[in-house]
Amino acid sequence: MAGGQRARWPASTLTNAWLLAAAVLLNTQGIIAQKVQVEVEVEAYPTESVTLRCQFINGGSTKLTQVSWIWEPVDGQRDNIAVYHPVYGQSFPNPLFKDRVAFLFNNLENPTIRISKLRMSDAGRYTCEYATYPTGNEQGTTNLVMLAKPKNSADVVTVQAGTKSVVVAQCVAADSKPAATINWISSVRGNYSTSTTSGPDGTVTVRSEYRLVPTAEDNNKEVTCMVDQRTQERQWTKSLRLSVEFPPSVSIAGYDQNWYVGRSNAELVCVFNANPPPTAITWKSASGPLPDSVVVENDRLSIRKVDDAVNTTFICEVKNKHGANSHHINVFVNVQRPFICSEQQKTEHPKPPSTGAIIGGILGTLAVIGLIVGAILYVCCRQDDGEGPPKHKPPPPVKGSSSTEMLTKPSEPTTASKRALLSKGEVYYETSGREPVANLDDGSSGALNGGAPPGLDSSVKEFKESADSHHSNEFESSNHGAPAASISRGDSFVSPAMYV
Repeated sequence: MAGGQRARWPASTLTNAWLLAAAVLLNTQGIIAQKVQVEVEVEAYPTESVTLRCQFINGGSTKLTQVSWIWEPVDGQRDNIAVYHPVYGQSFPNPLFKDRVAFLFNNLENPTIRISKLRMSDAGRYTCEYATYPTGNEQGTTNLVMLAKPKNSADVVTVQAGTKSVVVAQCVAADSKPAATINWISSVRGNYSTSTTSGPDGTVTVRSEYRLVPTAEDNNKEVTCMVDQRTQERQWTKSLRLSVEFPPSVSIAGYDQNWYVGRSNAELVCVFNANPPPTAITWKSASGPLPDSVVVENDRLSIRKVDDAVNTTFICEVKNKHGANSHHINVFVNVQRPFICSEQQKTEHPKPPSTGAIIGGILGTLAVIGLIVGAILYVCCRQDDGEGPPKHKPPPPVKGSSSTEMLTKPSEPTTASKRALLSKGEVYYETSGREPVANLDDGSSGALNGGAPPGLDSSVKEFKESADSHHSNEFESSNHGAPAASISRGDSFVSPAMYV
């Protein structure tokens, strides 16, 4: 260019050039890296062995002069642990791997090594590096990951019942890599906390504590610790029974309120709940020393034969290291044996009637009531229809006019009287005496004295018989007239019966 000016490249052109150069460099390194074939990552466990493979491929005209294994525990630290030369042989310069590392094949093309008796500190990057001609050094790196199975444990912490939250169980997953995870399953209301601690060899210890406010009811309740970690084939679990200590609670059993003089084999039992177990169980009597008939054996008080001395208050006292507690019971001795139903009689109650029986009884009762009501209605309807004999009997008629005049004295008024054998509602009327009539044609003195002639007596008798014969017949006076008089002058002058 004129004037001695320097040429300037556009900024975009320079950027593209740098990108192209970087791509070529990366591609070249990739091709070189592919010549040393290794595994990217290998996992191993302490005390075990691990094989680190290395192989030089596609060497072509490249000459291999030496191969070395370099250990990098941390960034910036490189230590040779194994060297192989086709002329000078094998070398293991690092004392940390003395007698623990070896070549599996005695050649440059496959310098695979094995490390035994692994330690957690053996973790790091292992580089298989070749010295070649004319390309120089070529290498491949394997990352060795040391895993550690956790040492799991779970234990109960014995506590005393109280009002503050305390640790009642703990679970530990120690010296694991990677760190474990701990969870809890519990039948009590509590919570847990977890902490981790790293070891010098890279392992991690996880500790978890389960806490609650302990009560006597929490004793012997179950909690379960669960540990999950990468190296475990399945979840590790352990169930624990809580241990909560508390003073005794006491009660007395065995008294059935049927103690009478002469009864044998009566017994009382001291029932207690305590943790730890009681150190002493004592029976006492409120009235003084125990009766002579009493035998005490640990938590049992037996009476060989009940007498008046047993009529007292018995006390059972239980002690453990956290305190003492007692319970008493009043025993009443009867002079005679009371009648008490046996257990079988108490339990054998009559079975209640079934639902079908109850319904059948109700229906039967309703049917009987219906029959009674129907019968009453039927009788009332029969009476309302007017069936049956005539309700009244008329008074006897007086003698009609004739050629002879009947001399009579004033007759007494008729009286009504109820006939004893008539049905309800019937009234029978009859004259209080015979009518005093005088038969002018007949000179009988009976007529003059107020009596009736013989013909009248027979007519009245015929009238009564006629009325009795019609007593059960239906009244039909509306269809028939009164019967015609056919009585002769000398027989009677009584008119035929008239029905009302």
